[in-house]
Amino acid sequence: MICKSLAASLWVVVFLPAAAAQESALWGHDGSKWNPAGQLPDVSFAGYACGEKPIPTPAVTANVRDFGAKGDGVTDDSDAFLAAIEKTGNGAILVPSGRYRITRILEIRKPGLVLRGAGPAETILVCPTPLNDIRPNWGATTGGRKTSNYSWSGGIVWFKGSNPGKPIGKVIAPAKRGEHQLRIAGDLTTLAAGAWIEIQVKDDERRSLLDHLYSGDPGDISSIKPGTHRTTFVTRVRSVRGDVVETERPLRIDVRPEWQATVRSYKPTVFGSGVENLTFEFPKRTYEGHFTELGFNAVAFNEVAHCWARNLVISNSDSGVFAGGRFCTIADIRMETRGVIEKNGEFGHHGITLSGHDNLCTGFEIRQKFIHDLSVEGGAGNVFSSGSGTDLCFDHHKRAPYENVFTDIDIGSGTRLWKCGGGQNLGRQCGARGTFWNIRSKKPQSVPKGFGPPSMNVVAIQPDRIEPANLYQAQLRRRMETALKAR
Repeated sequence: MICKSLAASLWVVVFLPAAAAQESALWGHDGSKWNPAGQLPDVSFAGYACGEKPIPTPAVTANVRDFGAKGDGVTDDSDAFLAAIEKTGNGAILVPSGRYRITRILEIRKPGLVLRGAGPAETILVCPTPLNDIRPNWGATTGGRKTSNYSWSGGIVWFKGSNPGKPIGKVIAPAKRGEHQLRIAGDLTTLAAGAWIEIQVKDDERRSLLDHLYSGDPGDISSIKPGTHRTTFVTRVRSVRGDVVETERPLRIDVRPEWQATVRSYKPTVFGSGVENLTFEFPKRTYEGHFTELGFNAVAFNEVAHCWARNLVISNSDSGVFAGGRFCTIADIRMETRGVIEKNGEFGHHGITLSGHDNLCTGFEIRQKFIHDLSVEGGAGNVFSSGSGTDLCFDHHKRAPYENVFTDIDIGSGTRLWKCGGGQNLGRQCGARGTFWNIRSKKPQSVPKGFGPPSMNVVAIQPDRIEPANLYQAQLRRRMETALKAR
């Protein structure tokens, strides 16, 4: 068998000799052994439009040159970009071939607005000024060290939204993970099949929610104030009968009334927006090390849904992409350094971070070492898929990042796979059912003691020796085929 249920304190990623592709006991043939309440999470809804539609290519409705952008690499084109964003209702804002000097934050707070270059080799955003100089935002680490908050957030292109959804009611009966029904006391007259809802839960004073998110093995969580941790789950409604709401998706965790479980409508203000087909170029410089970063960051998503960043080159960044929304896709991203002097073998802070829920990062190539290459923190249902790097680390940044999946990834040298951050006494690095599936390395890997709870899943062999090779793609295909047969 080529999978291992992690029931001991030390676990090993298994590499088998070349042979015919085998099936995991967690999945079986075409998912025959999978069930929604089992140990393997369902990540088939990750990414733009829950994976059900390709990312669109909206028509061009504006051109930054028409707003005064020069693209000569010398003129500050920030005002022209901001004017284009302000005056354009929706569609794509074209950024033709050129080098565009940008010294202000390009905020996008509209749905359906896309910033589109002519290709990474043709359209370059030259970004000489860190975010903290543009808009100072000082903070401190969990240990009290002064640093810029842009060390772990923000981007020169920054998508900002919110969810003004209205309260619907309270959950009045417990429901188990894997189930599809909730009993709700409230006004359900606004709900119908296809409506989006958000289920919210908040921990109690006993920290029983955190315990649940770590499958009963949270580690030291003394720095998390009792009764403060929250998590949410977004799904469409399948049906409403009396006070019972049937959800399209199986519940990701238990939902208990003692966790102040509530339901509200989910109506994000920013959706269907993106940035694509260009390069972010930051200055050549010496990288001074952890928490010295002032914000040479490319892209950030906050409280948005169904947005994307695709076909980008990010050069010399402190951090690349922060995806704090839902159902967003980060696709075909190449990260590299050109002339940056390294510090202790590392060239930046965060490569790509999925801190929201149900986001997908696929087709990435990281040609440098960040302190944290691929990160998950707090959220769930996120997927890193079909990517590679020179010597990747899978940063699990504590605070119960649960049911996230890393699949079909070549990590390169394999000297630092489990290198993580996250502060003191904030729980184990990985939460319940974190999954590592078909992870390829030049050397065998051992999961460090205490990295996560026994419900973690590790399924990894030599390239193309497991069926399916990509768990996310297999789950999405199975869900779509099942839905088609049900019509």
